[in-house]
Amino acid sequence: MTQQQAKASYDAQDLWQKDKNHFIHPFTDFSLFHEKGCDLITDSDGIYVEDVHGNRFIDGIAGLWCVNVGHGRAEIGQAMAEQATRMAYFSTFNNLSNAPATELAAKLAELAPAHLNHVFYSCGGSAANDATIRLVHYYFNRLGKPSKKRILSRTNAYHGTTYMAASLTGIASNNWQFDTLDLVTHLSEANCYRRPEGMSEAEYCDHLVDELEQTIDRLGADNIAAFIAEPIMGAGGVLMAPQGYHSRVQAICRANDILFIADEVVTGFGRLGHFFASEAVFETQPDIINVAKGLSSGYAPLGATLISDALYEVLSTPQGPGGVLSTGFTYSGHPVSCAAALKNIEIIEREGICENVREVGPYLESKLKTLASHETVGDIRGSHFMMAIENVANKTTKELLPVDARVGDRVAAEAQKRGLIIRPVGHLNIISPPLIWTHQVVDEVVTILDAAFAATTRSLKADGYL
Repeated sequence: MTQQQAKASYDAQDLWQKDKNHFIHPFTDFSLFHEKGCDLITDSDGIYVEDVHGNRFIDGIAGLWCVNVGHGRAEIGQAMAEQATRMAYFSTFNNLSNAPATELAAKLAELAPAHLNHVFYSCGGSAANDATIRLVHYYFNRLGKPSKKRILSRTNAYHGTTYMAASLTGIASNNWQFDTLDLVTHLSEANCYRRPEGMSEAEYCDHLVDELEQTIDRLGADNIAAFIAEPIMGAGGVLMAPQGYHSRVQAICRANDILFIADEVVTGFGRLGHFFASEAVFETQPDIINVAKGLSSGYAPLGATLISDALYEVLSTPQGPGGVLSTGFTYSGHPVSCAAALKNIEIIEREGICENVREVGPYLESKLKTLASHETVGDIRGSHFMMAIENVANKTTKELLPVDARVGDRVAAEAQKRGLIIRPVGHLNIISPPLIWTHQVVDEVVTILDAAFAATTRSLKADGYL
């Protein structure tokens, strides 16, 4: 069957109805879903995706921060098929392994900061963060410091939706009427756009660092196990910390025997122009780095926790006769997923995709900033292929539009009408494309966004919101 025949084989109405009847989607807005259902994406190629009706769109969100090398890479599919045919699965428990998992662990150790030489596999970002906290607690238990349990995270951080990861996540709406674990203390977000009025960026950095130090004094360093942070906060609004923030936080953590964890699920594998952003961009050397998404470019579920030599020395010391490191997943180091990741990394290196991001990323930033002329655009922020636009009612006061205006949804809908998918998150719109965009694609995207924001302003005025 040809690709065109495969497209024609879908019954759009039947598929839409089945989806609405049976598929519980992550982050579903049920106030809309019960009536409208979902847009069904059925095909993809390069920077484009196509819906069940044959409409083609530029993918402005890389699936979900993850399709870094672009869609439809036949060689990744072939690598997965070959591995699945040779050996689709076998356990990695109890001193068993497989070739792709082993080769990938060695490759990650080669790419990561020099002290991160050990890899623990999971099935995605949330699971990687959950597994990390369990290992961190175990680490301190092994050191005879069982009181070190509390984790410091940040307001508007996003670390996932499994139980521990959801507790780490500091986006209030993510946990409405969901329970969380009382193991996390949230510090203020690092939000330069909404820093206190009259405060310089350097003063704001001092302010955030002072809060950390005061929190450690209040809780007691003996009760704190780790600090976890995204180098750039993703779903919480693509928030960039002030210059020097991360390195200063790391120094305070080191001085207080608090582990420094970098959640690079989004920033890893090229989004900021490097395989890992922590050291290359933010001049930090985390004790642990968590990755997923771009690790396999979304071609197969895979997450990984990269652990320092110092931590591994403790974790790998036998508990005693018969004692094992009793944590892991059935699919830890799944051979097909690891084969996909190896081929993905090969493509990133061979095609100079990190170099492309370093070249085209600043151009994307500068072109997006031309949208500041629109009445509702309050802030355009981010770095390279990780950008956000914050919509406001008043640029001077930074007042937000009412929630029921659904401004982010309006902008995204207007963009989609014109052939571009971007992500609405409340009053924000996020652009996190495949890392293969060119200058020409950026020009086309910004032209679409310019029209989308103009149309949104007109509709907001027509509906009495402006």
